[in-house]
Amino acid sequence: MENVHKRFGQNHVLNGVSLEIERGQVVAIIGRSGSGKSTLLRCLNGLEKIDSGSIRVCETELNGLASKDLLRLRQRVGIVFQGYNLFPHLTVKRNVTLALTNIKKMSLAEANAIASKVLQQVGMAEKLEAYPEMLSGGQQQRVAIARSLAMMPELILFDEVTSALDPELTGEVLRTMENLAREGMTMTLVTHEMAFAKKVADVLVFMHAGKVWEIGSPKELFAHPKTEELNRFINSEIK
Repeated sequence: MENVHKRFGQNHVLNGVSLEIERGQVVAIIGRSGSGKSTLLRCLNGLEKIDSGSIRVCETELNGLASKDLLRLRQRVGIVFQGYNLFPHLTVKRNVTLALTNIKKMSLAEANAIASKVLQQVGMAEKLEAYPEMLSGGQQQRVAIARSLAMMPELILFDEVTSALDPELTGEVLRTMENLAREGMTMTLVTHEMAFAKKVADVLVFMHAGKVWEIGSPKELFAHPKTEELNRFINSEIK
């Protein structure tokens, strides 16, 4: 991202954001509500159009990309939201295979094999034939992660994926994400889980007032914040 600006009416949500994410990195984005974190993620896979600046993801310039090209890009850039967005009338397996058969035009047998693999990866192999209503929130979120993995993305974006979960369920989702990080998945996550960001992220980004206010290694920024804004945020989040 280079000098990216995004407005919603009079609200200048992204105010000259520049950010580079390297392949294999885990980048954690922190900051108060309204600082632009989620909008930044949505711009990275074209869910929001920027007003000015430039974004290049997976060798593709997002500016002015046609709808069909955006669809192809989104197969390479997965996103997992706070809401699981699973189809309640479909089994776990079919929730994972749907995009593979409908968008990638795979055979059902091939899609089922991939579903089995990615559900095993997130510790949900035994729930293949279950329906979403039979699962806990943490289990549904892991299925949502598996659905994204099934598309074999080069980058996965996570937008506050644990914020609606209780502490026990949060732990199981964070362990899944930590395993993905160990396996080398390129990940960018908006999170309020400070301990997780410090442990797993390669790069920490603190956003404030629509800008990248501080950026660096998590251990360095948590121990030695350079600005009063980050210092206040850390003190308010870590109790």
